[in-house]
Amino acid sequence: MEIQTFPNEIVFFDLETNVPNKTGQHFHILEFGAIIVCSRKLEELESFTTLIQPKDLSVASLRSSRSDGITRAKVTDAPSFEDVAEKIYGLLNGRTWAGHNIRRFDCVRIKEAFAEVGKAAPEPSGIIDSLGLLSDKFGKRAGNMKMASLAAYFGLGVQKHRSLDDVRMNLEVLKHCARVLFLQSSSKIMTRSRSHHQMAQKAMPYTKGSLGKMTQNVKNILSKAQGTQSLQSLIKHSHSLLR
Repeated sequence: MEIQTFPNEIVFFDLETNVPNKTGQHFHILEFGAIIVCSRKLEELESFTTLIQPKDLSVASLRSSRSDGITRAKVTDAPSFEDVAEKIYGLLNGRTWAGHNIRRFDCVRIKEAFAEVGKAAPEPSGIIDSLGLLSDKFGKRAGNMKMASLAAYFGLGVQKHRSLDDVRMNLEVLKHCARVLFLQSSSKIMTRSRSHHQMAQKAMPYTKGSLGKMTQNVKNILSKAQGTQSLQSLIKHSHSLLR
């Protein structure tokens, strides 16, 4: 059976889990949040979030050690993962997945959760992991590359460690990074143009074909990410983010 895909949509998602503190203890999803974004305009189309009751309530802390406020009392009356599995499947399956450090953490936890309830896990059409994507070319500026550090670098506020808030922050971080990379690439092209043509093209800030080359340079910077179709769309439309 052919899997339906959504080539013009990216789903940013995030999981909040317990932190295992015993040998053999597993991660349990305590909250799921996602936004579906149009890859052409980077506009939010749909959102969903839910707390999730783990099978073992003891894995949820009586008091939250972070600012997230997810406690045992909060998840006691929440739906189980099995109760919301169909909804989560519909949001994720066939779309490009995006998030921070999702390749090593969130993607793994999602597959584990679906396996535990005996259901087929959703499959992405591509993956954009902003941690790997930005570490190579942006990490030195923003410290340890955690979402909280990136948000602080761009003045986006404090990370709340709540799924829906975090995915929206993730999208804003990528927009800000796209602005910086776009402007840097533009600056380099204008500098080369002035050097080669000795300012003869003052009326034209870009030489013929240079805008396309600049866009391609930015794409090349980010080419290591999967889900390149959606990523190219992000860069293609990054000029609109500068308005």
